[in-house]
Amino acid sequence: MTALTRFYITLFAPLERAEWILPTLARFLFAAVLAVYFWVSGLTKVGDGLFGIFQPSLGAYAQIFPKVMENVGYDVTQLSLYHWAVVTAGTVAEFVLPLLIIIGLLTRLASVGMIGFIVVQSLTDLNGHDKWGDGLVLGAWFDAPSGSLIMDQRALWVFLLLVLVIKGAGPLSFDRALTPREV
Repeated sequence: MTALTRFYITLFAPLERAEWILPTLARFLFAAVLAVYFWVSGLTKVGDGLFGIFQPSLGAYAQIFPKVMENVGYDVTQLSLYHWAVVTAGTVAEFVLPLLIIIGLLTRLASVGMIGFIVVQSLTDLNGHDKWGDGLVLGAWFDAPSGSLIMDQRALWVFLLLVLVIKGAGPLSFDRALTPREV
């Protein structure tokens, strides 16, 4: 048994020293799986013209404040500055935060921001779109199906981002390039 244990430790010891693997793969997987999802979602919220990001579309308000929009008959002029600020900030976040994570700049902060974004997105899906009772959307942990939108998918998204919060961006990043080296 000692020989088997020694073999196991020897076999996997290089992985324990390879600190670069997890953050690098986490950023790669974020880029491959989630970045385009968020950018396409952001594009659905941008209004017309050069400064459309500061003039969100009707759909942006309907996605983020579905019940409020229904109550005002989908008339954006009845909404407050607060609603505009939330929609605009959310739209900007959908573009900027994924980009920061991909290039590895302010990665920990951007990852915390994305986690917050995902929490708000999930609560909006559940509360604003009345999905609490929809088992396919909400899902449950420790069950056989593994594809629910909230409990399964977004838990994995958050875990991926937590790797970046804990480990940082890794060696192939602007964070590393901008960090002063110890002499």
